[in-house]
Amino acid sequence: MLTSAYRAQCEAEEERHTPECATRSTKLTLFALALGTFAIGTGEFGSNGIIQLFAADMSISIPQATYAVTAYAVGVMIGSPVITIAAARLNRKHLLLGLVVLFLLGNLMSALSTNVGMLIGARFITGTVQGAYFGAGAVVASYVYGPGKSGRAFATVMAGLTVATIFGSPLGTFVGQQAGWQALYGVVTGIGLLAGLAILSWVPTTSDLDGEPLSHELGALRRPMVWVIMVVAALGISSIFAVYTFIGPYITDAAMADDSLIPIALAVFGLGMAAGNQAGGRLADRYPHRGLVIGYSSVLLFLLVIVIAGGTVWVLMPALFGVGATMMLAIPTIQVLLTTYAPEAPTLMGALNLASLNLANALGAVGGSITLAVGLGTLSTAWAGVALTVAGLLVFAAVVPRMAPLRRGRS
Repeated sequence: MLTSAYRAQCEAEEERHTPECATRSTKLTLFALALGTFAIGTGEFGSNGIIQLFAADMSISIPQATYAVTAYAVGVMIGSPVITIAAARLNRKHLLLGLVVLFLLGNLMSALSTNVGMLIGARFITGTVQGAYFGAGAVVASYVYGPGKSGRAFATVMAGLTVATIFGSPLGTFVGQQAGWQALYGVVTGIGLLAGLAILSWVPTTSDLDGEPLSHELGALRRPMVWVIMVVAALGISSIFAVYTFIGPYITDAAMADDSLIPIALAVFGLGMAAGNQAGGRLADRYPHRGLVIGYSSVLLFLLVIVIAGGTVWVLMPALFGVGATMMLAIPTIQVLLTTYAPEAPTLMGALNLASLNLANALGAVGGSITLAVGLGTLSTAWAGVALTVAGLLVFAAVVPRMAPLRRGRS
């Protein structure tokens, strides 16, 4: 996310090799990588905004439609680490180009899906790209930017995801509403094609970006605290998706407002995420744990506001902003902790970061679907978020402060 989020990962890459100087081509390389993250984020978050559309088109329920969202998250969790490990020795530019091809295939299949089974398969294929792309992108960004600046470089790359939550997802949802849900995936395919051409043109072709021995990547998997942090992230961050996945029903079914407000609600949520990300990065720079504790604790208050009074649009909108902002306070801290334990495995750590967040995506969507299926009401999905975030906070409190070495003096 911000500089601190991938600092350990980027510093490890700086120690391997750094070009002599940064030039105008550096900015073009970072733009190419950010365009890819923008395409990925627009497809991922935009899917949440069109759930009602493809559910109606395929004559399935909202809980059934969330399987497509869950399939994407499972693709990230399973596919991205597998691809990263399998491609450990591959040049990072070549890996990025291969991932773009797979991304285009997945989105084309999504656009052409005629039933929910085909859509689920297509979203799974698309999801396998995300974590591996972010991990390889971190390595390339660290290489091109130069000593002491690689964290800032990766923040530029990650800006594509932030822009996707504010603009890409709402605009994609609007396109889907106007031209059919398939149009979203058509647009994302077009953006992905542009990103692939930009990577081909502007990411340097050099042996310095060749992969590392597989043993370097696999060594991280033997560290228990890597898995603990992933569990904390998967449980706690899931409350974002227990809300974000169901923003459409919140607007139309709970608040009884017009569906034209859905893109606006998505943008409000994205603005909250961007604001929280800024503050979370600063907290992660100064304190080992405080951003996570504050973020997890504060989001519970906004989730309760949604459950109690989210049926009113003017209450729901600020609460959506609050959920996005407070949870994003925690994410940079989570990523700092994770990369601290295994900085020597930069690409795999990038993939595992995204895998844990997409496990959160799956847990939030499934948890919300369960509350809907048992008839607790549209806003009850926020209760699923409360339960999951509390579980993450409890795991963190029980394990991390006692076992995690503190790299900075205050918590």
